[in-house]
Amino acid sequence: MLFYLDMQRDMSILTTIGSCQICALKSGASSFEDFSDQFSSASRIHNEIFVQLPLESSRRPFPRMNKITIAVGSKRGPKLNAVTEALQSFSAALAPDAQFEVVGAEVESGVGHTPASRDELMRGARQRAEALMEKARQNGVSWQYFVGLEGGVDVVYEGVSAEEVPRHSGLQQNGHRRVFLESWAYVSDGVRGHYGCSGSIEIPEALAHEVLENGVELAAAIDRFAGAVGIRDAQGAWGVLSSNCITRQEAFRVAVLAAFAPFYNKKMYRNAAAAGSQA
Repeated sequence: MLFYLDMQRDMSILTTIGSCQICALKSGASSFEDFSDQFSSASRIHNEIFVQLPLESSRRPFPRMNKITIAVGSKRGPKLNAVTEALQSFSAALAPDAQFEVVGAEVESGVGHTPASRDELMRGARQRAEALMEKARQNGVSWQYFVGLEGGVDVVYEGVSAEEVPRHSGLQQNGHRRVFLESWAYVSDGVRGHYGCSGSIEIPEALAHEVLENGVELAAAIDRFAGAVGIRDAQGAWGVLSSNCITRQEAFRVAVLAAFAPFYNKKMYRNAAAAGSQA
């Protein structure tokens, strides 16, 4: 008898587990311990789980699934949840017969507390992933993917090229500056790495001034701006600015989806590379 369990988006699996336990016991299985261990972490995503329940008792073990561990350079909930949620969209394409585990580890980004340019955002995300690789090497742990996530701002001077900016010290006073909040991801398998980015949302000039001119960390500035505490671990500046239409977690989810694309859609990237080499 073959049972097929389809994991839903919200990962609510307790009822399913309980039902399967009853079926397993009724069918003569002597132990449910090995099966329940498969579901012990909310950070694990199972795309397809086939449970063989024989009509007659047998002691054949359940097949073991290949485990893929994705390390994230942070322990903050919105970042870990963003990776976990993104996995639900592409895990079947990345490795259809695998069990995924997301682990968080605190590492340094090597950039300022609030990156103030796209270059600094990308560098911070990449350096977090590289720090994870070094941590894995030092501790002798086996992680298959390394994810660095970095949030901050990018400054654009409207109507002025990047080469002209240094020659126009009065741009801010003339109202040409636009400051955007962005979330970046960098994903590596230890050999190659790729970037992904969320969209951008413009931040008010008063908030931009606090961060860029006064040197206040964005997390502290947005708390003061919104009259709340701990926004970074909740909806984030994204949620405050978009009236929760886009949260910090959602912005990072999009960035992770984009950064993982060359891995889960590798056939398209491989074909594009081959076509480019023939041009």
